[in-house]
Amino acid sequence: MYDLLVINSNVVNDHVVSEQDVLIKGKRIMQIGRDLQHQQAKRVIDAKGKYLIPGMIDDQVHFREPGLTHKADIATESHAAIAGGITSFMDMPNVKPPTLTVEMLYAKYKAATQRAQANYAFYMGTSNDNLEEIRRVPRSLACGVKVFMGASTGNMLVDSEEALESIFKYSPVPIITHCEDSPLIERNLKKFQQEYGDDIPVEFHPVIRSEEACFKSSMKAVNLAKKHDAQLHVLHISTAKELELFARGDVRNKSITAEVCVHHLFFNASDYAIQGALIKCNPAIKTVHDQEGLLRGVMEDRIDIIATDHAPHLLEEKCGSYITSPAGIPLVQHALLSLLEHYHNGTLSIEKIVEKTSHNVARRFSVVDRGFIYEGYFADLVLIDTHRPFTVTEDTILYKCGWSPFTGYTFRSMIDTTVLNGQVVYEKGQFSEAPFYGEQLAFDR
Repeated sequence: MYDLLVINSNVVNDHVVSEQDVLIKGKRIMQIGRDLQHQQAKRVIDAKGKYLIPGMIDDQVHFREPGLTHKADIATESHAAIAGGITSFMDMPNVKPPTLTVEMLYAKYKAATQRAQANYAFYMGTSNDNLEEIRRVPRSLACGVKVFMGASTGNMLVDSEEALESIFKYSPVPIITHCEDSPLIERNLKKFQQEYGDDIPVEFHPVIRSEEACFKSSMKAVNLAKKHDAQLHVLHISTAKELELFARGDVRNKSITAEVCVHHLFFNASDYAIQGALIKCNPAIKTVHDQEGLLRGVMEDRIDIIATDHAPHLLEEKCGSYITSPAGIPLVQHALLSLLEHYHNGTLSIEKIVEKTSHNVARRFSVVDRGFIYEGYFADLVLIDTHRPFTVTEDTILYKCGWSPFTGYTFRSMIDTTVLNGQVVYEKGQFSEAPFYGEQLAFDR
C-alpha cells in the first residue's frame, strides 16, 4: 500500500511536460509512469488538466528570526510559503543578533526544528572581522555565506577591501552577495535631501539606489570571484546593464551565477505612483527597460535563479516618510502566482519557471534529492491550476505583517495543492489538520 498517488498530471520536469502518474510512499517518490492507476494508495488525487511541478526552493528570504519577530517569524512565514507553493527556503543572516558565528548558525537551525513548515537552510553572515568564523563553517551546514556589499543592518556591511579579498579567497561555501555601492548611494541621497528634506518622493528611490550603484558593486564582486576562482552567486539583479557581467548557459557549468526576484520581474518604476513605499526595496525596482531586460536575462539563461527576497515589515512602518520607511516586501505566498502571469502573457514557459525556481536552485546549492520530480527524490510537489483565478484579499493574506502589494490583484492561476515530504499539507485553500514540519536541507559538497 502506497501513501499517495497523483494521476493524470502534467508533470513539469527537466524541460519536459508530460502526462504522468506519480506514486509516493513515505517521504519519497517511488514511481513515475503513464499508467499507475492499478497501484493501491491510501489517497488518490486526480490532477487532470493541472501542472505538477517540484516545489519552489526560495534561495532568499528574511523570516526575521531572531530579534525581529514582531514583523515575521519562521513559523508564520513558512506557513505562508507553503500556501504559495514554496516547499524549501534559505533564510538570511541579517537578524538581531546577526548570524556571524557558527554557534549562532546552529541556534537558527535549532529554532527551525519542529517549527518551520517548509524545508529550511540558513546562511552564515559576514562582517569586516569574522573571517575565522567563516573559514570554519561546515560545508554541509550553511547554504552559503552572505556578503552585504551595500547597506545593511547591524555589523554586516563589508566595506573593508582586505576583508572582501579574504572572504572570496577562503570561504568554504558559495559566496552570496547583495551588490550596491554604498558611497554612491549616500551621495545620491544627500542631493535629494537638499531639495526635499526627509520627504523625498518614493519615485526617486531607483535614482538614489541607481543603476550605476548596482553595476559598480556587481562588477566588483564578479572581478573578485574571477581573481580568487570563487563560487559566487549575485542576488536580486535589478538592472539590464548588469546582465553583461554574466554568461549565458547551463548553471552546472558556471562558477558565477545570478538571481532575479519576482518583484523586479512583475513591477517597474511606473508602479510607485500607486504602490508608493509598499514596493520600496533594495535594490530598487527600476525602469520598464530594466524589467524587460531582466525577463530577457531569464530567457537567455544569463539569470539562473528566480527568488523572492521576502522581507516583511509592519504596514505602519512602510507608511512613514521615504527616509524612515524600511525597504522590503512580503512575497512568498504570491511569488509563484506572479511568475505564472508571465506564463499567461506568453513571456516565460512553465518549464523555464520550474527551471529557475527549483532545478537550478538545487543544482547551484548542491541540494540533496530535491528540486526535481525523480524517482527516489523527496516528494516536494505543487499542483497548479492555470484555469482558475485567485484574487488576493486581506482575509487570505497569511504573512504576520498582514499586508501584500498584490492586495486586490486577480492572478490567472492558483496553487491547488502542496505536498511536503510526501504529505498533502495544503489543498484548495485549506491546510492539513495533521501537523506538518519541514526538514533541514542537506547539501552534497
